[in-house]
Amino acid sequence: MNQAYQNLTISRLSERPTSPLSERPTTSPLSGRYATRSLDRAFKANLAKATGGTSPAGVATVIYEWLAHLAMSPGKQLELTEELGFKLAYLTRRVRHMNPAWDTRPCLDPIPRDNRFGHEAWSRWPYNLISQSFLLQQEWWESATTNIDGLSKSTENVVSFIARQTLDHWSPSNFSWLNPEVIDATLAQGGMNFLRGWENLCEDWERHVSGCPPVGSEDFKLGENLAATPGKVIYRNRLIELIQYTPTTEKVYAEPILIVPAWIMKYYILDLTPKKSLVRYLVEQGHTVFMISWLNPTSEDRDLSMSHYRRLGPEAALSVISAIVPDRKIHAVGYCLGGTLLYITAAAMARDGDERLATITTLAAQADFTEAGELSMFITESEVDYLESMMQDLGYLDGYQMAGAFQLMRSNDLIWSRMIHNYMLGKRQVASALMAWNADMTRMPHLMHSQYLRRLFLDNDLATGRYIIGDRPIAIPDINAPIFAVATLGDHVAPWRSVYKIHLLSDMDEVTFLLTSGGHNAGIVSEPGHKRRTYQMETRLARQSYIDPDTWLQTMPSQHGSWWPVWQAWLVERSSAKRVAPPSMGNGRYAPLVDAPGTYVLQK
Repeated sequence: MNQAYQNLTISRLSERPTSPLSERPTTSPLSGRYATRSLDRAFKANLAKATGGTSPAGVATVIYEWLAHLAMSPGKQLELTEELGFKLAYLTRRVRHMNPAWDTRPCLDPIPRDNRFGHEAWSRWPYNLISQSFLLQQEWWESATTNIDGLSKSTENVVSFIARQTLDHWSPSNFSWLNPEVIDATLAQGGMNFLRGWENLCEDWERHVSGCPPVGSEDFKLGENLAATPGKVIYRNRLIELIQYTPTTEKVYAEPILIVPAWIMKYYILDLTPKKSLVRYLVEQGHTVFMISWLNPTSEDRDLSMSHYRRLGPEAALSVISAIVPDRKIHAVGYCLGGTLLYITAAAMARDGDERLATITTLAAQADFTEAGELSMFITESEVDYLESMMQDLGYLDGYQMAGAFQLMRSNDLIWSRMIHNYMLGKRQVASALMAWNADMTRMPHLMHSQYLRRLFLDNDLATGRYIIGDRPIAIPDINAPIFAVATLGDHVAPWRSVYKIHLLSDMDEVTFLLTSGGHNAGIVSEPGHKRRTYQMETRLARQSYIDPDTWLQTMPSQHGSWWPVWQAWLVERSSAKRVAPPSMGNGRYAPLVDAPGTYVLQK
């Protein structure tokens, strides 16, 4: 019942003459709303366990919208019928006139990064027919879920995603009796591949239910070959530990560096192994580096908010650093969610006249969420309400829930190909430091995650000047420090075109944008000497005209190698020319507490 109708009803009741019937209690029908809302939350929280965290109402809504618009588009239906007939006729003709040349000449190539049918065995009869039939079907469904008049782009993306996930599930490569690579391995090994696969499956399941890390992770240990750069925890509060790393040069640049990692992951992605550590690289170049290590929250931390993360995170760290190295500006770096938080913090500081930041660097971080990529398909009003019910029950969003969403975005690589490799072929993937880090799950507190999803993803408050801190809004154009924004070409979490929007949001005289090859994590962990890394970079000044991202991608020259040295040189250019003696590890007020990597990073 809306408020206007309720007020009208109450006014009409008040105009009635007094009678015995009208003297009965007038308790509001909404007086039990808290109990009924609790019932709704409990129902959704329990339903989520059966649906894997996906809102059935949200899925049903987009499918109905797609079907309704498709039903109202007879022209589109005719196109799909003609396309289906053409594909069937084409495939039938190829089968009727089968010749040896077709064994190596497919009629349709897979989409980029689809390696399901890459093995040479798929070129043999009848597996070539099976794979080509599937690819033709996949192409038809892509047409059936796109370019429908009246269908919103967001709904189109979700329906296409659902169709793609369904097809990926039923791909012939996922069935042992249809996969020639599995069949060949079975014949050659007498079925021993399935025996090993069964052992792998049992071991993986046992580790999963017992909360143990995946096979091979035991070879990587924090403080030894992971997060091994020497340092001290010099400050701790309810939410963070602040690590100061031990200098390795006699002189250092005067301006220290503060790194704000995402709390959706453990910080040591930036201090992975000695050869793949951005922290170690910066220390060896003569920089004083500080790193935030976030608490892994539990149900007791359900009421931690975005405000807590800002005040107890970067703001607290900046205060500590300013006490250790007073009267010096600070280079601030934010990765992923930490970069978004850094934008928020920097805008609030600029609004309030705080000029302690020398530069701002963001790594795969967004400030505008209108084009947040495939992740936005999981963040609709229906889905957020569903997630809030789950988090209300637990007090947090479990790390496995987030990992599942990320895996779905690349299900071929992260789900089905691993199933075939581990359980059908009976092989084990060689463990890596990145795999061990990826398995080190973190949680998200209820209140913070709800605010993050609603204020940033759904409402886009930061990019539109509606994000309130204190009693006033903040705005990205208020930031008055040079910005260096790094994006990765294959990022499915923070798409590079979304990161590129900093050009539209910032009023700074200088914004540097760098696009590197690789994905969300691998592109950032891009140590010097990496053979497969390339990057494109440009510094744009305020007086230069805007270039759209696609034109920028086509016209900007590509460079081979890691982006780390280029960025480090950019920092040096914006640092004091004279180097100074390294600061003490903490000081009297912030004396070292424990050795790095600290205690918060060890929390499970």
